[in-house]
Amino acid sequence: MREPTVVVAADYFQSYSVVGLLAVVGVLFVAVAFGAGRLLRPVVPTPEKLLTYECGVDPVGEGWAHTQVRYYVYAFLYVIFAVDSIFLFPWATVFAAPGYGATTLVEMFLFLGFLAVGLLYAYKKGVLAWT
Repeated sequence: MREPTVVVAADYFQSYSVVGLLAVVGVLFVAVAFGAGRLLRPVVPTPEKLLTYECGVDPVGEGWAHTQVRYYVYAFLYVIFAVDSIFLFPWATVFAAPGYGATTLVEMFLFLGFLAVGLLYAYKKGVLAWT
C-alpha cells in the first residue's frame, strides 16, 4: 500500500530538483560572466574616465537639482492605472467561464469604482492640472 505514495513523492521532488538545478546553472552562468568580464577588461584609470558625466556632457555646477514633484505624481498615477488595467485581462477570461458571469461582473464594477474614486480624488486635489 505504501508503494504508490513513494512513487508520487519521488516524482514530486524530482520536478523540484530540476528547478533547483536550473537555478544553480543560472547563478553559475551569471557568476562566470561577471568573473570573465572582470578578468578580461582593461583597467586604465584616467582623470577623464573618473569624471562624472551625464549624456556625454561635462558636469557644471552642483550635483543637486530641483525637480518638480508633479512629474513624479503623473508617473505614479500612470503606474497605478497601468498595473490596475492588467487585472482586466484575467477578469475577461473568468467572465467568459460559465457560472461566473454575474459575480465577476459585480466584482469588476467594484474594482472600476475604486479606480474612479481614486481618479476623482486626484482630480479634486488638483494633481491632474498641468501648470
